[in-house]
Amino acid sequence: FSNIAPPLNGTVEELKESHAVFQKLISGINKNQLFKVLKVFDGDTIKVAGLDLIFKVRLAGIDSPEIGYKGEKSQPFGQKAKLYLETLLGGRKIAIKSYGIGGYNRQLAEVFVGGKNINLEMIKAGLAEVYAGRQPENLDSRIYLKEELKARRAQKGMWVQGRSYKSPRQWRKEHPRK
Repeated sequence: FSNIAPPLNGTVEELKESHAVFQKLISGINKNQLFKVLKVFDGDTIKVAGLDLIFKVRLAGIDSPEIGYKGEKSQPFGQKAKLYLETLLGGRKIAIKSYGIGGYNRQLAEVFVGGKNINLEMIKAGLAEVYAGRQPENLDSRIYLKEELKARRAQKGMWVQGRSYKSPRQWRKEHPRK
């Protein structure tokens, strides 16, 4: 299964959740299976290659400021969040702990570099908040909430905006994609 379009005139085999490759993805942090980061789309979405697949990963449990789409205005700190994620991941192999497939056909996952939880690092830097929607079933977001509170109190990253801060969820609602 890949959520990236096939080459022109190419074919794609859709893998069901019972397929062995999918089972490898959801079997916890598989430190032996590393993925190459191909692209960072924004502060919470990347494209990776591994297991003979190319697919998108949505960092589970977090929501980073939005980047403008097709010339639209970006949310404050959207570009900084993307650049910081690129810095954390740049040229490194990653391990993922998948929580299944989420919206837009992306793997929901915690991403790790050398044992460090990158999702959590985005929150610590004040460049993501804890996702306000439905969390994956087995994701324990307590540490995320604790670190978000620390970043807020220290006014790190996006939290420097104080009362003028809008959550990514609110920003998306006020700036729908056309």
